Parts: sequence; C-alpha cells; structure tokens
Amino acid sequence: MSYVFHRGGKSSPPLAIRATGSWIEDASGQRFLDASGGAAVSCIGHGEPRVIEAIRSQAAQLEYVHSGAFTSAPAEQLAEKICASTPLEMDKVYLVSSGSEAVETAIKMARGYHLACGDVERHHVIARQQSYHGNTLGVLARGGSVKRQVPYRPMLSEALLVQPCFAFHERAERESDEAYAVRAADSLEAAILNLGPETVSAFVAETVVGATAGAVPPSPGYFARVREICDRYGVLLILDEVMCGTWRTGPFLACEAEGIRPDIVTLAKGLGGGYQPIGAAVCTKEIHDAFSSDAHGFVHGHTYMAHPVACAAALAVQNVIAEDRLADNVVAAGLRLRQALDSRLRSAPGVGDIRGRGLLQAVEFLRDRSTKEPFDPALNLAGRIGAACKRNGLLVYPGQGTVDGARGDHVLLAPAYNSTEEEIIQIVECLGRAIHETMRKFM
Repeated sequence: MSYVFHRGGKSSPPLAIRATGSWIEDASGQRFLDASGGAAVSCIGHGEPRVIEAIRSQAAQLEYVHSGAFTSAPAEQLAEKICASTPLEMDKVYLVSSGSEAVETAIKMARGYHLACGDVERHHVIARQQSYHGNTLGVLARGGSVKRQVPYRPMLSEALLVQPCFAFHERAERESDEAYAVRAADSLEAAILNLGPETVSAFVAETVVGATAGAVPPSPGYFARVREICDRYGVLLILDEVMCGTWRTGPFLACEAEGIRPDIVTLAKGLGGGYQPIGAAVCTKEIHDAFSSDAHGFVHGHTYMAHPVACAAALAVQNVIAEDRLADNVVAAGLRLRQALDSRLRSAPGVGDIRGRGLLQAVEFLRDRSTKEPFDPALNLAGRIGAACKRNGLLVYPGQGTVDGARGDHVLLAPAYNSTEEEIIQIVECLGRAIHETMRKFM
C-alpha cells in the first residue's frame, strides 16, 4: 500500500530506483530511455557527478536562508550566469521554485510595475488559445489549456485569449506565412483596443508552444509584430520559456531567434535540469528600477525562493552545459532528430505533422492529412501511443486537445542535450514501432 497521493489520484506508477544518463530503471529491472526528459526537464541526463557534488557541498555549507534576510553566493552567481548567457539585455533575476511560480511572479511583477508608474488601471493579462502557463489557479486562469481548466472553471477568473500562432492549422490555404503572422498578431491589438489600452497590463505567450499544442514555433515576423503592438499601447511582453528556454531550442532564450527582447521572460525546466526544483522570472533594468522608487516595492515572495542548494544545482547544470558545449549539441542533435523523424515517420499512417525547434520536437496525429481531421478524442490516441512506447522501454510526453483544446493528439519529444546519435536513432525507431502498433487498430 502506498500512502502517496499519486498524480491523478488513481493507480500507483512503477517505482523508479535509479537513473543514469538518459536511462531510468524501475524496481522490476526494466530500463526506459527518457525521450522527453520527464516534461522537458532532464536536460543533461541523470547522475551527473559535477552537479551532485555541487549539491552536497552547498548543503554542507549553507542549506537554507530566508531570502528576505539574506542572499547567498549561489543565488548571486546563478543570476549573473543567466544574464550573461543571452545577448539580450536582461538584467535582474527573481529566483523561485517552479515554472508556475515563475509565471505567477511575472504577471504580478507586470502589475506592480504599472502601479509603480502610476498606471493603476492596468490589470488585464492577455494570453493565447492553446497555451499553457502553469497549474496554480492564477496562471491556469490566464492560459489556454482547456482540459486542465475544466474542473476548476468556477474558481478561475475570466481568461482573455487571442488567436494562437499555429500556422499548420490556422493559416489560410493561399496565405503566406508572413501574412498569417500579421493576422495572428493583430488579434492581440484588437483585444487591447476592445478592453481599453489603459487597462491592459501584459501579454503572455510561449515563444515555442510546448505541451498544449506540441512544439509549435512562431511564424516568421509574428513576435516582431507583437513587440510593436505591445510598445504602441504600453503593454508589457512576458515570454514564457519555462519549457523552450535555457538552450532547449538552440539559443539560451528561444526569443533570441525572433530578434526581439521581452520585458520579462520565465525559465524553469532546463534551468536546474531536475536536480533541484527551481524557476526564474528575468526582467529588464527598466522593470526592476520602477520598484526602487516605489514606497511599497514588489509585494511578493515565496518561502523557498532563491534556495541556496537549488541555486547551486542550477548553476552547476549551466556550467556543465557550457563546459561540455552542449548548446552546440542541441543544434546538431536536434537536426539529427528531425531528420530521423522525417525519414521514419513522414509517410507513416496517422502522422499529420512533424515540427519543433532544436531538441523540442513533436509528432501530431491526424485521421485525414488532406482535411487535417483529428481522431476522435475518446480514443485517447496519444495516450495509447505513449503507453505503447512505455511498454517497449521508451518515455515520451503524450498530449491531447492539440487542435482546439478538445480535439487532436500529439507526442512531445525533449531528450537530453547530451543525447548520443545512437539514442536518437533508438528513440525514433521505438516511437515508429509504437505508432504502427497503435494505428493499425484505428486506420
């Protein structure tokens, strides 16, 4: 009998007993190749001795201090490392314990900034359909992940959602990518004008959409247009890079590839690589300095924010990435993964699209490629494919509601940055077998 209230509240999952590199072993002796890093978390794999030693050393020296009373060397060094890792001028780092906390912090930071500037009416936060920004009530209400919201709808504030940037499903037949990007971005301007620009605090978006729609990159020019719109109306741009940031798609911040700078960016999963819980809301000097002249400052905080051991672990993870030149491998391994997926699966029955950036890739499944008709949600096709993968020793991240929150299936892949060529081949071959095994029942 387990006394743990397991995720979902149903049956107990297998007992994991050890993990090394990209492999996890359970109590029965079965080994699993983790092709999704849990939830795009384990970016350098398991059991890295340099990180383990950093955790041990820091815990022996200083395990915890309250951030309202003290700072710590690992917190200071990690914040400096984050800001130095991007060419964008991001200057201050608010360290928390998860992605949900990071986005909650960013939304409250935006509101606090406007208050400090005297814009007391600015409180609306606009997000996009088919987005996911965390599971606490505050950020769950401000995202577009329909299935996660349904049980809690009576408790949630009203979501203000605009069109996603999802060219595969939303672009018109003869519309160029650039024209579609403008149209998608202009839905933000329409929402701002409808609400009244003086009432809008921030727009929050995932640079590369993660779990809800499955590794969807933005169309060319989309975020440049969004940045112009936000600047025009005094709205802060918050980019959620909890999943796609910290080298996952190539650069340290995914938005570097879009040629724009956000006002606030959130990080988490790849920051600490799963060795300790950690997240961050990173802001510009302009945002931070507004609070220094405000009598109340930033009214916010968490007990475990800037935790010394968590910061030491994250700093060690980032140092491993730098020392082993893993950011370069993200680009090379990401290209190998995409080519292997295209070669093995592009014409496979039920495969509708293969997309992503770097080592954040997804396969979407469709009943009919020509009409882009998804499968019946009741089939739980993504869950079935995920289960078939697991039976054969592969862990992927299945998702449903890909198309509109209710319909659509995909699996997400986010292997470790140091994945070998052999592991990439094994991931694709095992996924291919699982898709074939599952699809023959439904097509």
